[in-house]
Amino acid sequence: MADRDSIVITPLAERPSLLPRIYEIAETWPAFIPHDPVGEALLGRVAEDFPHYCVVATDGERVVARGLSVPFNADLDGREEMPDKGWDQILVWAFRDQRHGHTPTRASALEITVDTEYLGRGLSYRMLAALRDAVGRQGHTTLLAPVRPTAKHLEPRVAMGDYLHRQGADGFPTDPWLRVHVKAGGSIQRIAPASMTVSGSLAQWRQWTGLPFDTDGDIDVPGALVPVRCDTARDQAVYVEPNVWIKHTVRPPTEPPTD
Repeated sequence: MADRDSIVITPLAERPSLLPRIYEIAETWPAFIPHDPVGEALLGRVAEDFPHYCVVATDGERVVARGLSVPFNADLDGREEMPDKGWDQILVWAFRDQRHGHTPTRASALEITVDTEYLGRGLSYRMLAALRDAVGRQGHTTLLAPVRPTAKHLEPRVAMGDYLHRQGADGFPTDPWLRVHVKAGGSIQRIAPASMTVSGSLAQWRQWTGLPFDTDGDIDVPGALVPVRCDTARDQAVYVEPNVWIKHTVRPPTEPPTD
């Protein structure tokens, strides 16, 4: 087992040689998630285009976690800081603003992924703190996050609003990832009802999930936070994932990072 003190977390801008390696991590994302078209088009560019907003954790020469966030302008006409389309919308706005030279007014996390071998060691808390520090160094006072509750997939038929009300005896959310965010000082703001959308043919969904997809209606899929809607006549199934908007207050760092 790795020593906690052997793990070093740094902004990607300070270790550009690690850019090609941040996806070497052993992950547990469901097979259908990478087929969100917005993510397919843009997520792979985030670390290279916004390295000051991204962090990487290493244990010796091994990359063991990554944290990605992006800046965007929430003040332009038709925008808001926590849109219904959550994750997808933030990605689109971030790259549109970069292309048109719009000054960022907010920062939003996109993901924190920890190598499966390093789960349960408190690294997610450290990565979240590192992301807050990273956006603070860029002048932001808040970090937003369209959070994907990690245990919600166990109860896909439970409404997200009801799920959010579940708390332990200590008053913190029972969901592990929501709990991390709230214990770290984040506040739950609202649901992003259509944060990510994956649409595909029934053959594609069979390949991604190993399920038959031969009946109409809602189908429970391992890893999905809500059921996937299947339409056999149209040879199509659609997954619209809700996330939870959380806001963190960011204190500008008083000194440069040392790790």
